[in-house]
Amino acid sequence: MEQQHKRRVRYKGTHPRSFHEKYKELNPEKYKDTVEHVIRKGGTPAGMHISIMVQEILDFLQIQPGWHGLDATLGYGGHTAKMLECLKGEGHICALDVDPIEMEKTKRRLAEMGYGEDILTVIRQNFANIDLVAEEYGKFNFVLADLGVSSMQIDNPERGFTYKYEGPLDLRLDPTKGTSATERLRELTQDELEGMLVTNSDEPYAAEIAKSVITAFRKGETIETTTQLKSVIEQALSFLPEKEKKEAVKKACARTFQALRIDVNSEFEVLEAFLEKLPDVLEPGARVAILTFHSGEDRLVKKAFKRFFKEGIYSEISSDVIRPSAEECNRNSRARSTKMRWAVRA
Repeated sequence: MEQQHKRRVRYKGTHPRSFHEKYKELNPEKYKDTVEHVIRKGGTPAGMHISIMVQEILDFLQIQPGWHGLDATLGYGGHTAKMLECLKGEGHICALDVDPIEMEKTKRRLAEMGYGEDILTVIRQNFANIDLVAEEYGKFNFVLADLGVSSMQIDNPERGFTYKYEGPLDLRLDPTKGTSATERLRELTQDELEGMLVTNSDEPYAAEIAKSVITAFRKGETIETTTQLKSVIEQALSFLPEKEKKEAVKKACARTFQALRIDVNSEFEVLEAFLEKLPDVLEPGARVAILTFHSGEDRLVKKAFKRFFKEGIYSEISSDVIRPSAEECNRNSRARSTKMRWAVRA
């Protein structure tokens, strides 16, 4: 019998409305021409993540075959794949992630590249608990932590990470645990919300936004979707001149979503725990590279590295941040806020 060829799913109309209809975004590795076209234009293809400062990281880590490493934030697996290449089939990497949705996709993708459990162990674990990982797998010769949210999470409206798409106001890296951003907003007082916006994202209109959110709740309104929160922020900044308003709202939305995401996932507390435990999971001479994406994260990393350097626990630390090249920033706009710091275990 002649085999029936299954037709590829096509977009309904000119553009798909539902994220689930976007076959290219959901499986970008199958559409290399589209991916390369988007990257050439300076964009990040939806559904995938472009790893940042890969060469700078590899140049510093100086990974040797036979070493044992830790990728504290697996994400799309781009950094992990490059580090695995350096091992040349000898050694091992443990890779951590709290996102059960993306973690399994990445594990499958890396397995298809030839990186099975003999050289790569993917663990669903918060990187605040690196001490537990080291107890089971031993100490590490190199560690990478990329603190940015993966593009796949941002691009999926169901995760609620961005004001640009309609979706539930969730923002949890692990959607099976904890409190969503919607629930968190209901718990906060006006003063607490204002303080959170200042601390987590240096929001200049924190007072206005906090007042607008609480006023909406007092009127019986709900803030359960990303676009509802954006609308509340637009209302908060309605006093601005028209020519300034659009850009101000855009930046305020980005900062507000960032502040909420940090709060919902306890990101500062998690990072502090990671930095505190880090020296104890490192072999002598081990190298650590950390990528940060906003000033709050960078301050915590800088402070911890300086303290442990003064105590003689790190033999060397970066004297200043390393930034991506102008060429990389032009190619990948999401790289622009990246800062890298490094340390070497004594």
